Amino acid sequence: MVLTPQPIKRNFFTSWGKIKKRISGYTEQIIALQRDLTAIPALGPQNGGQGEYAKALYLEKTIKALAPHTFISVPCPDPKVPQGQRPNLLALFKGQDPSKTIWILSHMDIVPIGDLRLWKTDPFVLMRKGDRLYGRGIEDNQHGIVSSYFAIKALMEEGVTPHYSVGLAWVSDEETGSHKGLEYVLKRKRSLFKKKDLIIVPDAGNLQGTLIEVAEKSLLWLKFTLAGKQCHASRPDLGINTLRGTAHFIMALEKLATIFNKKDARFDIPSSTFEPTQKEANVPNVNTIPGQDIFYLDCRILPIYPISQVIEKIKEIALGVEKRTKVRIRMEVVNAVQAPPPTANDAPVVLALQKAIEAVKGKKAFPIGIGGATVAAFFRQVGLPAAVWCSSSETAHQPNEYCRVSDLIKDAMVFAHIFCQP
Repeated sequence: MVLTPQPIKRNFFTSWGKIKKRISGYTEQIIALQRDLTAIPALGPQNGGQGEYAKALYLEKTIKALAPHTFISVPCPDPKVPQGQRPNLLALFKGQDPSKTIWILSHMDIVPIGDLRLWKTDPFVLMRKGDRLYGRGIEDNQHGIVSSYFAIKALMEEGVTPHYSVGLAWVSDEETGSHKGLEYVLKRKRSLFKKKDLIIVPDAGNLQGTLIEVAEKSLLWLKFTLAGKQCHASRPDLGINTLRGTAHFIMALEKLATIFNKKDARFDIPSSTFEPTQKEANVPNVNTIPGQDIFYLDCRILPIYPISQVIEKIKEIALGVEKRTKVRIRMEVVNAVQAPPPTANDAPVVLALQKAIEAVKGKKAFPIGIGGATVAAFFRQVGLPAAVWCSSSETAHQPNEYCRVSDLIKDAMVFAHIFCQP
């Protein structure tokens, strides 16, 4: 049962002790919620799935049980999924001072399981082994969904009104660009987010829970289609081998690291990175020379370099490979996000996190930059300081992805502490 919230100003420490105790007692409920969410694969259509609709229905029912003061659905049209829309959910709980909102934003979609042979358990059936919960999506990003939900649930059930308003946002499409998720939400509901709000994205961190991400590299995903001439492998003189062209091109692209070679000590990997990743199938048999080859490049670029400058240099390299190998190279931009200015190290959201982490974990947290892209970039692009934080097992996108129950409990306490801070 949800109790009627009461102000906490006159007895913060008594309320905080009760909230911590209540969160500590949520273990079985936490596991149950993780189990239910893991059983609803929320894969976007680009990852071979039907979207987040079923997961969103479950979460909508779950959050409405806490009776938020305002619930907002922001569906984004998408003809590629059966329901024709990608869901985005926002729940607001009014605080003593509603002039400011503490937002915790998580994403509902997950990535594919990859090679099933590498999994020791069924990816979509939660497996508990001691303190660890295994399953696809368990950490990325159900960790954030679950810990933030139980933080506000504890306040509601203890009858405690947060000092400022609290907003939980659960969005779609994070794993494939966020165009149907936060980017769309900010276009349609920008007025909900104010510059003085505290915005936390629990989607990256370290095992100790002491890393607060305040800066990201620019993200650039490129698709390269190499065209040549298919022929029998015994007569290479009759064809143009695109696989050989791909090999030459990939090696030539290694020049990018020496061209864009500056370092920034804020980042865990202080330089820009340029990694060939996915490769599509070409010919189905051994004795045919492929006439087409497709591969992708994942670039994480220090903010000092404009993405356009990197693209122009890649075009130059491609021209050189075309001359040497006779293949034709077509480049497509799959995704590009120019890194916005970082969140300041002394921004209120960073200070609030540091205070709560030390109170709950007894550890000092520090701001840093990362190579991975999160939705925090969309907030920063519109001038909203955001911080990315959680206690991460760092198994996102891996087989046997897991998170720790103890981290879910502690992270819920950290969020609850921030909700109570004046």
